[in-house]
Amino acid sequence: MRAAVYVPGADDLVVETVTPLPPADRDVTVHVSASGVCHSDQAVIDGKRLGPIMVGHEATGIVEWTGTAVTRVRPGDRVIASITPVCGTCWHCLRQETHLCDRNADMLPRLRATRPDGSQANALAGIGSFADVITVDEASCIPVQTDLPDDQLSLIGCGFTTGFGAAVNTAEVQPGATVAVIGAGGVGTATILGAQVAGAARIIAVDPVAMKRESALRFGATEVVDPSDGDPVEQVKAITEGRGVDYAFEAVGSHALELQALQMTRRGGTTVFIGVPGFANTLPLPSMQLIMEDRTIKGSYYGSARVTRDFPRFIELIESGRLDVASMITRHYRLDDVNAALAAMREGAVVRGVVVPN
Repeated sequence: MRAAVYVPGADDLVVETVTPLPPADRDVTVHVSASGVCHSDQAVIDGKRLGPIMVGHEATGIVEWTGTAVTRVRPGDRVIASITPVCGTCWHCLRQETHLCDRNADMLPRLRATRPDGSQANALAGIGSFADVITVDEASCIPVQTDLPDDQLSLIGCGFTTGFGAAVNTAEVQPGATVAVIGAGGVGTATILGAQVAGAARIIAVDPVAMKRESALRFGATEVVDPSDGDPVEQVKAITEGRGVDYAFEAVGSHALELQALQMTRRGGTTVFIGVPGFANTLPLPSMQLIMEDRTIKGSYYGSARVTRDFPRFIELIESGRLDVASMITRHYRLDDVNAALAAMREGAVVRGVVVPN
């Protein structure tokens, strides 16, 4: 199999032929059809992780083989890889909090292949989908029945679910609400779509990149804010008669922008942090303000999604024409061009790029 691997100390991924490790009884091998390019993939490079790791995690494909203990899928099934497993039996899964499945930690250090130099490589989120074939635990494989194109399906595996779910699951945006979304990339755009489907009256997209502001308007934003035009908090408040919004979402993963999102939220409102910051980031919070202004701050991991329920729902919304996920995809790349795909994402040149291995 061919896979894009991060080698510690490198600035780019290396695409090479690796040898898969023997799969376990609960493993599934999947022929990858498409894999979205997400900021979490870049975070592997930026974090200078120890040990080689196969990158990519937002994917769809066809099951080629299943272990003897696999019951969820069978060869020939079309599947979406979920960045969080769903074991179905742990404390959280039994309480419908499958995004917090106890097996999450099991997926992170999964050795999946041997490199040409003899070293072994992990797979990001237990998936490592910048490859032509992957081995994943069945808990991370969600079967779907749809004729949607592969590139659209792949986005459901991470970015779309993270953003859309933050609006409809985590925040539970109410009809007629005012919403601000900081960051109009793939996750932020999905958040805008979620707020729109939930019935928000005003959706304000905040982004310094003109292309992304224009794109946000096409996806349902009613106003856009360019931070270079002045304090974005004051701009958002000016749009909302000085109050601030009912719901503010931070979809970048920046300490400074998290504080901006909090300041954009009105008294009694809800601020949701979606973007993943560095592990060392801490956020000093104005405790008295939180109490006296009856504020709510929420973290949203994977859009608080129950993927076995939500993936089919999202597919139905796309199939019905309620959601235009196709337009989120700015560019397609071959596996050998994965570094160009990451560069375009870093530079803000795309809303979402998709790698098509073959």
